[in-house]
Amino acid sequence: MIKLINVGEYTLKKLTLKEKASLLTGGGYWSSMPLKNAGVPEIRFADGPSGLRPQGDKGDNLGESKSFPATCFPSHSALACSWNRSLIYGVGKRIGEEAASYGVDVVLAPALNVKRDALCGRNFEYFSEEPYLNGKLGAEFVNGLKSAGAEACLKHFAANNREFARMVCDSAVDERTLREIYLTAFEIAVKESKPAAVMTAYNRLNGVYCNQNEKLLRGILRGEWGFEGIVVSDWGGTYSRVDAVRAGADLEMPPCRFSADEIIGAVERGELEEKYIDECAERIIALAKREKPKRTLSDTEEHSRFSRTCAEQCAVLLKNDGALPLKENERFALIGEAALQPLIHRQSI
Repeated sequence: MIKLINVGEYTLKKLTLKEKASLLTGGGYWSSMPLKNAGVPEIRFADGPSGLRPQGDKGDNLGESKSFPATCFPSHSALACSWNRSLIYGVGKRIGEEAASYGVDVVLAPALNVKRDALCGRNFEYFSEEPYLNGKLGAEFVNGLKSAGAEACLKHFAANNREFARMVCDSAVDERTLREIYLTAFEIAVKESKPAAVMTAYNRLNGVYCNQNEKLLRGILRGEWGFEGIVVSDWGGTYSRVDAVRAGADLEMPPCRFSADEIIGAVERGELEEKYIDECAERIIALAKREKPKRTLSDTEEHSRFSRTCAEQCAVLLKNDGALPLKENERFALIGEAALQPLIHRQSI
C-alpha cells in the first residue's frame, strides 16, 4: 500500500497519470519539475564535491560554463589523508551553508566510488581505495551538509571506476567483491547519515545499466539497506525510462521531453504498473516539500580560512628529504590542469 502524501488541496491519488509522469523527469538542467497547481515546488541541485558549483538555470556537467562564487575546498582524495572526521563534517557543513544561501536543495556529493584504477579521471573526487574509510568519511560529509539544511546525493552507484567509455562499459563483478569493495561505502553512508538521494552510475553492472538495475536499486539499496530517499540518474544516464521506473529510479536528469509520454504509453499498453509511478512520484514530492532553511548569506571569509586549514591538515609528506621547510624564493611545480583552472569557478555568471 502506497502511503499518500498531502500536497496542498491534493493528494498523490488525485494527481493525473500525466502529472505524476511529468514529475519523473527534470524541469530544468539543475531542477526537478514543479507542479504549482498541486503545491509541489521544484528540487534544485548543484554539483560538488570539492565545493558547490551553482550555475542557476543555465548549466553543464563538465564545468566549462561559469558558476556563481563558491569556496573551493580540498578534493576528497586530499581530505581523506587527514583521517579527521570532524574536518570532513566541517567541510560538508560549510558547503551546506553555501547551498542554502543559493537556494540549492541537494548537493551532488559525496562521491564514494573506490579507487581501483590509477587512470580513473575522477579519482580526485573519491576519498580512498579503502571502502570502510570511504563510507565513514562520506557519512560525516553528509551529516555536515544536513546540519546546514542542505541534502546530499551519494554518487556514483555503483562500481563506477573509469572515465573512458563510462556510459557504455560493463563492470563485471562477482558477488563477494561487489559487497566487500564496491558497495561497502554506500552502505555505511546510507545507514549512518540517511542521505536524501543516491545517483546511479552511467555504466552497466553485470550486464544491466545501473539506472535500471532492479537488484541494485530495489533489492539492495531500498530492500536491504532501507534507503527511503530518491534515486536520481547521472546527467544523461537514463537508457530506458520505463525499465528505470520499474527498478525504482525516481528522477531522470536532465529533462527529456519524451519521457513522460513514454511512461504513460507503457502504462496504457499494460507494460508498466501505475503503482511504480506512484512510488517514484511520492518520494519526489516528499523531498520537494521538505522544510527548507531560510536563505542567508554564508560567511565566505570564514569558509576560505577553514579551507586553508583543511589543506594544511591534508598535506602528507612520507619522508622529508630536505624538501621542507621551503626556502625563500624557492621554485616548485603544481602539476595538472586544475592547478591553472580550478573546477570551482570564482567568476559570476
